[in-house]
Amino acid sequence: MSGHSKWKNIMHKKEKSDAQRAKVFTKIGKEMAIAIKAGGPDPNANGKLKDLIAKAKANNVPNENIERIIKKASGDNDINYETIIYEGYGPSGVAVIVETTTDNRNRTASDMRHYFDKFGGNLGQSGCVSYLFDDKGVIIIENDGDIDEDKLMEEALEAGAEDFIAAEGSDVFEIYTEPADLSAIKETLINKKYIILTAEIDKIPQNYLTLENEDDIKKMNLLLEHLDDNDDVQNVYHNWEEA
Repeated sequence: MSGHSKWKNIMHKKEKSDAQRAKVFTKIGKEMAIAIKAGGPDPNANGKLKDLIAKAKANNVPNENIERIIKKASGDNDINYETIIYEGYGPSGVAVIVETTTDNRNRTASDMRHYFDKFGGNLGQSGCVSYLFDDKGVIIIENDGDIDEDKLMEEALEAGAEDFIAAEGSDVFEIYTEPADLSAIKETLINKKYIILTAEIDKIPQNYLTLENEDDIKKMNLLLEHLDDNDDVQNVYHNWEEA
């Protein structure tokens, strides 16, 4: 895992989100609605909802929007979201996993097939590429120039982290955990006054694929752009090592 930075991909998503804030609100709102249906509207008793509220605030979702989402999801409404995961291949066999949250599975399935077919890939059966990824907690901490890197690494590892990455010239530190340990390690680091930018479960590729053909690179970028722009898509994971 060491040496493969996720921050470039995370920054790409953040920059895109900043330009399309309404889409971010929609996607987080769906995640919150599902969490509330499953565990109730009290974030103190619903850890998933608590994490999503933190995620919403990190993405500059106003408090009134958060409260509105919680109130709406807590009441009686006819909208029921379900989570559906699609797996397939992009150009030249790039492994792609798409996590969606939808109130219309037929619409979402049609969109996914269209994107993969149009941009040089194809959808596969459940499990066709997921075995190529490991679920890991990923904590991104801001490197403000005042952090003692060795001390942070020691404290993260003592808290139970599996890996620590400090890429040369990067303005963040990356900490990897087992999924079950993510919340506890995050809280430990917050209590030690570190500024956490994101803390989420991510799918980390076991191996990365490089695309050499310019047409494949163009198609892969277009596939990712269309997936990111779709309101039903929550997360996209792939093993393309972008240049």
